[in-house]
Amino acid sequence: MLAIKFRRQGKKHQASFRLIVTEKRSKLGGRFIDDLGWLDPKSKKFEVKKEKAERWLKVGARPTPSVHNFLVRAGISRAAKIPVHKRPKKTEEVAVPAETVKQETAPVAEAAAAAPPRRCES
Repeated sequence: MLAIKFRRQGKKHQASFRLIVTEKRSKLGGRFIDDLGWLDPKSKKFEVKKEKAERWLKVGARPTPSVHNFLVRAGISRAAKIPVHKRPKKTEEVAVPAETVKQETAPVAEAAAAAPPRRCES
């Protein structure tokens, strides 16, 4: 399956992106099928080859959500933007009252104090 993706380029903290068509499962640093344009998010400049992008969309290449929103902003796609959010981390902490924790540790401490010390016999 073909996908339209952003490919990161540039130096550290000076990212720029190429808009490429590639296989869905291929690595971004590897080979790609076609180059559709570029994006510089710092200066907010971009260039998209509209005819190529429309052709690949008609052929069946599916854009990633970020690319889809970029194509909507560029005026190539007329669909609504897709909300792109990072998934929140799951934090499932069970709230245990402090009293139950103290009660559980108290018998262990008492048992350790009551037991006679062990001696190693050789």
